[in-house]
Amino acid sequence: MKQQAKVLRKVPIVAIRGSVLFPHSDTLLSFGRPKSIFAVNSAFQEDRVIAVFTQKDPKTSDPGKEDLFKVGTIATITQMMSTEGEIHSMVRGQARIELENIISNEPYLVGEVAEIAEENDNVPEVKALAKKLAELFKRSVNLGKQAEITAVMRLISDTVAPVELVDQVAGLLEVDVDERQKLLETYDLKKRFEKVMELLANEVNVLDIERTINVKTQRRFEDQMRKAMLRERKRTIEEELGEGEGELSGEEIGDYKRKIRLAGMPKEVHEKAQKELKRLAQMSPNNPEGGYIRNYLDWLVDMPWSKASPNNVSIQKAAKILEDRHYGMKKAKDRILEFMAVMKLKEKSKKAQENQPTILCFIGPPGVGKTSIGRSIAEALSRKFVRVSLGGIRDEAEIRGHRRTYVGALPGRIIQGIKNAGTKNPVFMLDEIDKIGIDFRGDPSSALLEALDPEQNKEFSDHYLEVPFDLSQVMFILTGNMLDTIPAPLRDRMEIIGFPGYTEDEKLNIAKEFLWPKQRRLHGLEARKIKIAEAAIKKITNRYTREAGVRELERNLASLCRKIARMVAEGKKYPKSITAKDIEKFLGPRRFSSMIAEKQDEVGMSTGLSVTPTGGEILFIEVALMPGKGRLTLTGQLGEVMQESAKAAFTWAKSHYSLLGLKPDFASGIDVHVHVPEGAVPKDGPSAGDALATALVSALTGIPVKREVGMTGEITLRGRVMEIGGVKEKVIAGHRAGLKTIVMPKDNKKDLLEDVPEKVRKDVKFVFVNDILEVLEVALKTWPPKTVIKSPKITPLPTLLAAN
Repeated sequence: MKQQAKVLRKVPIVAIRGSVLFPHSDTLLSFGRPKSIFAVNSAFQEDRVIAVFTQKDPKTSDPGKEDLFKVGTIATITQMMSTEGEIHSMVRGQARIELENIISNEPYLVGEVAEIAEENDNVPEVKALAKKLAELFKRSVNLGKQAEITAVMRLISDTVAPVELVDQVAGLLEVDVDERQKLLETYDLKKRFEKVMELLANEVNVLDIERTINVKTQRRFEDQMRKAMLRERKRTIEEELGEGEGELSGEEIGDYKRKIRLAGMPKEVHEKAQKELKRLAQMSPNNPEGGYIRNYLDWLVDMPWSKASPNNVSIQKAAKILEDRHYGMKKAKDRILEFMAVMKLKEKSKKAQENQPTILCFIGPPGVGKTSIGRSIAEALSRKFVRVSLGGIRDEAEIRGHRRTYVGALPGRIIQGIKNAGTKNPVFMLDEIDKIGIDFRGDPSSALLEALDPEQNKEFSDHYLEVPFDLSQVMFILTGNMLDTIPAPLRDRMEIIGFPGYTEDEKLNIAKEFLWPKQRRLHGLEARKIKIAEAAIKKITNRYTREAGVRELERNLASLCRKIARMVAEGKKYPKSITAKDIEKFLGPRRFSSMIAEKQDEVGMSTGLSVTPTGGEILFIEVALMPGKGRLTLTGQLGEVMQESAKAAFTWAKSHYSLLGLKPDFASGIDVHVHVPEGAVPKDGPSAGDALATALVSALTGIPVKREVGMTGEITLRGRVMEIGGVKEKVIAGHRAGLKTIVMPKDNKKDLLEDVPEKVRKDVKFVFVNDILEVLEVALKTWPPKTVIKSPKITPLPTLLAAN
């Protein structure tokens, strides 16, 4: 806009904070600062004209020219009222002005201002904009915009000039100070209209949304009030007629009654459900406890109180399923078939008989098929299968549930599993039973006692259900890696079936019949008919794995399939049959060597057998002699029991010096160091007693121990070799390591015929002994010593290393 030559006018300057005064609008202003009060009083006594400018920073107490916006409004004081320390003035804005200069600061600000002329508003475009703005303002008022009625009536009439209309509406906008100042500084009339209309349109949108929300809220409130009133009238009428049905709709009550009737609940449970339904029917719909009762009733009606899988299963069919899915595991398979035979006979008798709960516990190293056989058992029995992992559980409520008083309470995992199965006689697997924890929240293993006790689980009580549930028809299968961590009372309730490690032949058959076809199928090689030689599988088993199970073997076969799959995908030539020579090309250098075959007969070194949570292992017992005073040093993280076995062996050697060809005082000039390698692994137990004694005697006499002889057995101070456990695991470990002879107590002969596979019995020679002298006769290269040894031969360690 073109401006004419400025005409300066000298007027009192008044600074305001947090507001902007627009021309053509009446505004009530309050002044409390001394300069502002002085300026207003002085102007009111003269021509009543002041120049009003907005401060840039409201915190400035004594503003100067640089603290004020350049554009302000010249105004006339129409009314004024004084109070204690303040002046309240009604002012009317006249025109926009620009602050040119401050000519006086005391006693109040006086400055020179130049009035800014307005554009001509008597043009059609401006009139159209004014009409549109008036309509928009009217709509905003209808939606609830706050404004004085006189101002509203004046603005929506046709008597207000467009320039006055736009400034007065701008003064009523709910925007911040900066936005108001921008409107004041907009000289172009059309742009000013556009900006004001844009801001007012935003307000209208917000008001419209608020109106919609208020209307919906009001309607909802009125609807609730109407329903509450009708419900109260209905209750009064039903009370008069004696037909009160409570607060719930008849449809919902009828639905719950139908579900309770069809659930087949025992009498006690049925009465509990009816009682809870009656409570719910008498409860207000707004009572939060209603939701808890609904959840409880849903759990009651969804439980399989009378639903059971049929027992018409063929024993021959079940035996075929177990045989096709799993290799070996004769004990577990026989026990399942025995259970099915009993079940079939009881069904034929057609008499109401007691259920004999079946609670089996599979104990063995990882990877031997404990969990997978559970699924096969369920399939063989044509029952549902439920698996719950107990590893790491520390809260008793996980087993027995939470009481209903807690928010978010649920039944325990046993009841949840039964509900998910949908039958009351599933095969229920509790995995990793040996890894249950205990802390301040309770002992979950103690909570399992009731569920797994044949005399108690007919009425298993869950804290959430609060009614007994019959678990006697559930076939529980528990799995774990070791028995030691399972509490004795819990162990007493289970029928334990051991799953020892696989022999080399068993692994070979499992790989051929199960693992290799499975991996070919998973890697898209089923159509390729790729074969793997038995020698290749044996090489993987012996040189790339060292385990009781077959998981690592399966991972190696999977790695083999992945490499072949890549060759197929890239269009390269791939082997149709994998031989032992191909294994290193695909799997890299061998990871393990034979633990026995490449060793030489050593002095002071024997081979023992042990059992770990992952299966059987062999132990090397090393004994070194050195000058000293008869001290015995034990290293290799040996437990207390194993240390006592070493001390007992040393004592036996000292007390039987004549049998060993030693002088009576042979121990006074030497120290004995017994070490069991793999020092990072804790070792304990009495079964290495004869191996410790053999290594000690070998070191004292200088007679080498036969490298292919392994031994196990507890010894006494008198040299008796006593019975030990874990025969099958130890024998399989010795066979896997290449031992040709195994010495064990005579009392364990019964276990050999019962547990050890026939193939292992054929490959290994077993010697059964009662006395340590018999062990020495088998284990040492020459026995008894041919001459009396004056003193034990001390072999320096470097010489031992060279000999090795």
